[in-house]
Amino acid sequence: MSSYYPIFLNVKGKRCVVVGGGEVAERKVKALMEQDAQVMVVSQHLTAELEEMVRQGAIQIVLRDYCPGDLKGALIAIAATDSTQVNRQIAEEGKRWGVLVNVVDDPEASDFIVPSRLCRGDITIAISTGGRSPALARKIRTELESCIGPEYDSLAQLLSQVRAELKKSGSSLSGDAWQEALDLETLLPLLRAGRVEEARRLLLDNLTKANGD
Repeated sequence: MSSYYPIFLNVKGKRCVVVGGGEVAERKVKALMEQDAQVMVVSQHLTAELEEMVRQGAIQIVLRDYCPGDLKGALIAIAATDSTQVNRQIAEEGKRWGVLVNVVDDPEASDFIVPSRLCRGDITIAISTGGRSPALARKIRTELESCIGPEYDSLAQLLSQVRAELKKSGSSLSGDAWQEALDLETLLPLLRAGRVEEARRLLLDNLTKANGD
């Protein structure tokens, strides 16, 4: 089994090709559209939801089976057909065009695998088992969902605002100072209760103490 280099790709406005029109392909299309990718689907048959996306103009469609050349100009491609042979052909074409290909349920033929994701606003936690057990990755994600709530996104927004204000004022804090100031046991309950301003004051006080001022 290959080892994988974890990375988050910016696919906004980028051409991404999904070959296949079933339920698996539909899930892959939805995930790409959530990140504002320019999605093209290649398949003779589509799920009802994919057909609706086509009618709305949300995705491009090529109503035929995969043909060599379909991946040209793509950043990534997803091979999600029912044919192992076709999926492998797509993977080979990806190598020729320099396109990263994910072959569904075939990590060995893939350039990358798609992790199970937990999203809380701008916070994304990706869980992977290196392709060995997607079920375990999903189970871990489910466990994390119960302890990482929307207050974490509120905290991320608060930190971004405070960081921008400090930068504008010319203040500079070390990474260690930020770590010391992030008293999650106190900040998260305040944000969970909607007491944002109180959390903000506490964070600023913690930063001042951590910076030795």
